Amino acid sequence: MAVDRSKNKQVLVTFPLEQLEEIEDYWHEKRYSNRNEAIRALIQEGLKHTKKTDNQ
Repeated sequence: MAVDRSKNKQVLVTFPLEQLEEIEDYWHEKRYSNRNEAIRALIQEGLKHTKKTDNQ
């Protein structure tokens, strides 16, 4: 699957091993097709939560 580089930017992120294990558990529990999808979902949920708490 080709990535549309006009809409996406690749970044390198380093995670502590313990956190990576939690991400991989989440990935498998939620049945995402790959780790990247799980990471994007976790970030999106965090951003939603931040917006929600900022508006209170």
